[in-house]
Amino acid sequence: MKIVQDLIGKFKPNKNQKVVVSGAECPYIALNTLNKLAIVGNPNVGKSVVFNSLTGHYAAVSNYPGTTVEVTRGAGKITGKEFQVIDTPGMYSLMPISEEERVARTILLEEKPEIVLQVIDAKNLERMLPFTLQLIEAGLPLILALNVMDEAENLGIKIDNNLLEEKLGIPVIVTTATKGQGIDDLKKKILNYTPPRCSPLLITSNTNITVPLMDTSSNIATYFGDEDKENPERLYSIPIKYDDTIEQSIKKIESLLTDDFQISKRSIAILLLLEDNEISEILRQKNINWLQIWKIVQENKTQFSDSLNYVITVQRQQHAKEITNAVVNFTGTAKLNLKEYLSRLMMHPVYGLFILCLVLYIFYEFVGVLGAQTLVKFLEEDLFGKQINPVVTNFIVSIISWTPGQNLFVHQYGIFTLAFRYALAIVFPIVTTFFIGFSIIEDTGYLPRLAMLIDHVFKKIGLNGRAVIPMVLGFGCDTMATMVTRILETKRERIIATFLLALAIPCSAQLGIILALLTGHLKALWIWITVMFLNFIVIGWLTAKIMPGNKPLFYMEIPPLRLPKLYNIFTKTYTRLEWYLKEIIPLFILASVLIWIGQLTGVFEVLVKLFSYPVTWIGLPKEAAESFLFGFFRRDYGAAGLYDLKKAGILTGIPLVVSVTTLALFVPCIAQFLINIKERGLKTAVAMFVFISIYAFVIGGLVNLILTTLRISL
Repeated sequence: MKIVQDLIGKFKPNKNQKVVVSGAECPYIALNTLNKLAIVGNPNVGKSVVFNSLTGHYAAVSNYPGTTVEVTRGAGKITGKEFQVIDTPGMYSLMPISEEERVARTILLEEKPEIVLQVIDAKNLERMLPFTLQLIEAGLPLILALNVMDEAENLGIKIDNNLLEEKLGIPVIVTTATKGQGIDDLKKKILNYTPPRCSPLLITSNTNITVPLMDTSSNIATYFGDEDKENPERLYSIPIKYDDTIEQSIKKIESLLTDDFQISKRSIAILLLLEDNEISEILRQKNINWLQIWKIVQENKTQFSDSLNYVITVQRQQHAKEITNAVVNFTGTAKLNLKEYLSRLMMHPVYGLFILCLVLYIFYEFVGVLGAQTLVKFLEEDLFGKQINPVVTNFIVSIISWTPGQNLFVHQYGIFTLAFRYALAIVFPIVTTFFIGFSIIEDTGYLPRLAMLIDHVFKKIGLNGRAVIPMVLGFGCDTMATMVTRILETKRERIIATFLLALAIPCSAQLGIILALLTGHLKALWIWITVMFLNFIVIGWLTAKIMPGNKPLFYMEIPPLRLPKLYNIFTKTYTRLEWYLKEIIPLFILASVLIWIGQLTGVFEVLVKLFSYPVTWIGLPKEAAESFLFGFFRRDYGAAGLYDLKKAGILTGIPLVVSVTTLALFVPCIAQFLINIKERGLKTAVAMFVFISIYAFVIGGLVNLILTTLRISL
């Protein structure tokens, strides 16, 4: 504690003043031991772009242990020095609300990065500084990156980063990561970073005057005299002093904390006052002074008419405002340029819908026509149908004489002729074009605006605007979209979204064939669209009413509209396709094996006979039973079976609408079912499966009854 003693010696209190030092000495981290750097910040501030600048293409995306939240890790290298870089999920506070924030905080607490790099949007400095103050208060080894500075300057915003660095007492760097500006300076800051030797120190008098300790010579001179200007020690300041009552409670709790933490005891004390469940549970189990701490927390709550969370948040925001006013100058009046005008139109309740329809039309032409028709036809019919499959089939037949053994690998439902053909020739070109299109939309910044546009509607079905992302993805691949539901904040929202994806969102492969079935039948097409839309809204609304839980909250940063970058599109598409090949192909192989077992044991014949009863009950020919059975294993195969029946003249008029409606609502493919088990658990997945199986035929029967009763001609 020599450094603390030196500071006390330098501080010259009055005769009646008493010096109190709160905090403990931290071990010095040598520069050559830098092993891990964590990037933190709000969503949509450019963290991923900064991550890519530090790591290149070498990144691995995986679930954080025990969660469904994905974390990206990569290898950074600066002048020969290698270290791990972690792109943490977006977070707004050290007090987590969502699972993403909880995972991000866990990384800071448990993985102990030697450097924490906070990336913020320079245009929204005041709104993001409260989180910066929390990180400083926590005593974390922090570097602050003011990103997208070019856009801030275009809006007439000029930030004195040197003054900001002085006021915060941490390194501050200016970047425009999308253009590579400031990245070299950032790397130098990282390489030459000097971590703090001590956790935050609070030196007060008996009148609670806070003395902030900065690492700048001017501040040292202010508080300790001119002779200490060359003081080499780097110390973090206490960035903000709260209400006297809160400060007293913080000191009392700090004195009762007997354990060591990755963050300062002051920060732990504040989280306890805010009744952070996770921190409270840890302390309850391991700290012998827990009952005393709990008593302080409860007593403190009675001192304020508003919640303590509100009181502390307001004081942080006020301090952030004061700093912002000091370091930000407006060099001119920002004009409403074309991008800003277009941005507002995208979120307008009327014009936004027209723009959405235009985007969906272009998206459909790119994915539905180019991907699902042109590329699929070439790969499936020309490449696999005429080149690959005949060669593989002849080879398997030449080495395996037992026909059932051949059927496992080739012929109608073999692993090579079905699973690989389906995965690579049918779904792969569709998801590739979908990923490209989605990456373009994502890179422009349109998705947050779409989320704002439909947030009000989605709240009626228990979701918020963020759910638009998995729903849009569902029209490409429901399996992938189910995994993307991880971005939703609560378990309740994830279950509702998964349920709606399984029930009312047809994937692109199935959707393309359904649209082909209804080609030339405009009235039938609109009936089908209306039924599917009503099912989505009504079932979502009923599910939200039945499932317990609070109404979803929605807060999303709106990034500026940008022209998409080719590099970003390539990187995102490549990463997602890599995931597709690793995660989905094994599921298709499993589907082929199950079909083979069903044929070998005769189970399929029994199932087809059982399916014929509900199929005929809703007014369909019994030949359609096989389409529903195979549709579970391959959604487009089920729809293709109906297409064959239509070509044969067996399926026309009202039965045609009933069949496509029932099949679209019917249970998802086996791949999505297995993902449902993985994401939501066996019990929930099976419950959804049983309900959807019954519900689809009930709705099909009602559609048949209504159209027949009204004698609608189709």
